[in-house]
Amino acid sequence: MSNRKLFIETFGEGSDLVMLHGWGMHSGLLRESAERLAATCRVTLVDLPGHGRSAPPADESAFELGRLAEELLEALPDGAVWLGWSLGGMVAMAAAALAPERVGGLILVGATPRFVQDRGWPHAMDPKVLDAFWEDLQRSYKATLTRFLALQTRGSDNGQEALRRMRARLFEHGEPDHAALRGGLRILREADLRGALAHIDCPTLVLLGDRDTLVPTAAGEALVAALPHARLEVMAGAGHAPFLSHSESFVEQVAALFA
Repeated sequence: MSNRKLFIETFGEGSDLVMLHGWGMHSGLLRESAERLAATCRVTLVDLPGHGRSAPPADESAFELGRLAEELLEALPDGAVWLGWSLGGMVAMAAAALAPERVGGLILVGATPRFVQDRGWPHAMDPKVLDAFWEDLQRSYKATLTRFLALQTRGSDNGQEALRRMRARLFEHGEPDHAALRGGLRILREADLRGALAHIDCPTLVLLGDRDTLVPTAAGEALVAALPHARLEVMAGAGHAPFLSHSESFVEQVAALFA
C-alpha cells in the first residue's frame, strides 16, 4: 500500500514492528528479514522520501531529521517498535524523542547518535571520510553509493556475499532522488542526537556488529549508557549490515522481542 507521498507495505499479524532503511537504500534490502519476522509480528516497511518508491522531498532542506521523524510518525502505527538501520536509526531516535508516547520501543541497528567524531565523541568516523563522500556525490552519485556499500561490508564474515546482494538490489526500484541523497548525507555529517537521548524512555536494543567500520562498538556502549532503558548486543563477525551477513541470528534476536 502507499499514501500520497510514502511507499508503505505491511504484512503479518500481531504487535507492530516498523523497519527503516539507511542512506541511499530502500526498504527492499530489509524485506527478506521482514518477511520472516512477519511470522511473529505485523511488519511495516517504508521507503524514506526520495528513496525506493517514495516521492522525492520538495528540496534538500525538506530531507531534515526532525521533518522526517514528523512525517513518519503521522504515517506509521502508533505504539510500534521502530527498527532503524544506520540513518534509519537516527530517524527512529528522533521520532522517539519527539513523540515518546507514540513509539513503543527501538531496535537500533548499526546506529549512533552522531556519525562523525568531535570533542567528547571519539567513537565515530573521521569527518574527512564523509567530506570525501560529499565531494564525490557531486560528481557521481552511483560511484559514491557503490563505495559506501563496500565500506559497510568490509571485514565482516560473509561480507562479499552481503555486498553482492546489496549491489543487486540497490537500484531495483529506480535511482534515489539527488536532493534526498544530499539531505541524508548532510544528516550523517552534521546531526547530533546526544542531547535528545535522555528524552527517549522506551525499551531499546542496540544491535551492532563487532566489525562495523562505520559505528564502532564503543559508540554502542556510550549510546546504551546515555539511554534510560537500553541494552547492547554485539554480533561477532558482523559489519554494518548484519541483517544480510548474519540474517539467521539477526532475525532470531529481533523475533525474541515479540515472543
